[in-house]
Amino acid sequence: MKALIVDDEKHVREGIKILGDWEQNGIDEIYEAGNGEEAIHLIQKYKPEIIFSDMKMPKMDGVNLLEWIKENQPTSKTIVVTGYDDYHYMRKAIHFGSSDYLLKPIDPEILNHTLETAVDEWKKEALDRERKESSTQLINEMKPVYRDRKLTQLVNSDNLKGDLFKDFGIHPSHNYQVALVRINGKTIEVFQGDRDLAYFTILNVINEMMMENECGIGFRYLSNKGEIVIIFWNKFEQIGELLKQIFKMLRGTMNISCPIVLGKLVNESSSLIDSYRHAKQLFFNRNILDDRETRVHVIEDLSSHGLRNLMDYSASIEMAVQAGEIGAFVEVINQIESDFTENHFLSLKQLFHLENEYLVISNRWFKHYNLPVKAAEDIEKRIDLFFDVNGHFMLGEYKERKKREIAIFLKKVKKGTLQKHSNIIYDIEKYLQANFDRDVKLQEISEHFYISREYISRKFKQEFNVNISDYIVKFRMKKAKTLLKNSQLKIYEIATMIGYQDDKYFRKVFKKVEGITPNEYREAYLKQK
Repeated sequence: MKALIVDDEKHVREGIKILGDWEQNGIDEIYEAGNGEEAIHLIQKYKPEIIFSDMKMPKMDGVNLLEWIKENQPTSKTIVVTGYDDYHYMRKAIHFGSSDYLLKPIDPEILNHTLETAVDEWKKEALDRERKESSTQLINEMKPVYRDRKLTQLVNSDNLKGDLFKDFGIHPSHNYQVALVRINGKTIEVFQGDRDLAYFTILNVINEMMMENECGIGFRYLSNKGEIVIIFWNKFEQIGELLKQIFKMLRGTMNISCPIVLGKLVNESSSLIDSYRHAKQLFFNRNILDDRETRVHVIEDLSSHGLRNLMDYSASIEMAVQAGEIGAFVEVINQIESDFTENHFLSLKQLFHLENEYLVISNRWFKHYNLPVKAAEDIEKRIDLFFDVNGHFMLGEYKERKKREIAIFLKKVKKGTLQKHSNIIYDIEKYLQANFDRDVKLQEISEHFYISREYISRKFKQEFNVNISDYIVKFRMKKAKTLLKNSQLKIYEIATMIGYQDDKYFRKVFKKVEGITPNEYREAYLKQK
């Protein structure tokens, strides 16, 4: 806290500074002034909470200073200090809100009691002010919320009620009309992601124009995210032009492009929902490839186009996936683009439908190749990325994004396939080891693992640096050496056990591989033992 001592006598100012228990009362800054004019300058600069002031001073006396303080710094607590026990000064001090009155020479005990009381009073009043400000702020914050809630209820088929006339200035009319203003993610970004600030600012622009023309009211439509609704009850022939003015004002002052659509005229307030639904239908059926400067759509713009299905291209997509290269998709993507944007027309409804089907088909292929499926994204959020600041849909960027996503998918498939095939080669090795004692044909392996014989032969040689037949021979000889260590087994018995019906052929193969006969291997082992 801060204190100011105003007196034309320096020794008086010094005395108060020395006698006061400032630190105990939370005061850490003390300023001095020799007259009222100096005091005003310091008060404006530092805004002290506690002010001690003499009454008789040159240039501006205490009476005029107290009057100025009451008018310009009423939250400060003032304590009058004077050498005259004069009722006239006391009355003036009370009139201008002084906390107390001290006589010179100043008694230290009275000074500190007065100081403590003044500080306590200031703190109490500051707390009250803070509570009032918080309450006022809360009320002001609640007003738009209340308005939005009540008017959202009104659109959703509630009838007009008297309090709505009174609170929002809505006029009873024989006709009403609803306009829809769309707020997307790009608009919110302009306001550093502060959604409430975005709505507040945009609604200020809208409702200033509505009040000026006394024809409608705008509010945040709480039933759907990203929507502002305007209810019109008057000047229907001017609505189209008013909406264009709103669009241009938002575009010019804030650099945001909010598409606006106007629903049909209805003849009673309970039918507002019909006008809203009509506006919503127009919003989804408008041509997002239209490069008009002002994106305001009225009823006459409404046209109907049948929806195309991405599922119709499933066969072409499957062939492209099997090809495994992004180049195989180019023709398919170009054909889909041509069909879906025929006559340079693409509705938002069609785009949403396309995106939904794209996600379904994508997930199906991800599951087919045992790839992790991404968590479902908000389709509206995905699509918002491809509208520029002018509200124009960037078809080229959208198509390139799809190509990148497909290319990443194909890369994952290829990587997974290579890994899978690599693992299969080791599974084939285990299969050969488990069946080493019989004649395993390449065709048998191919049918068992659903891989071509050519691929098996090539990959096995790459992985083990030996063909399959030689691998089996080496594995059999390894088993034979283990069995030869058992002196009780006959050579022909060992030959049969490792898959050779002819023991002479076994002896021949063993010598070729090991350089010695089976009997010589056994004798050498027994000597070592």
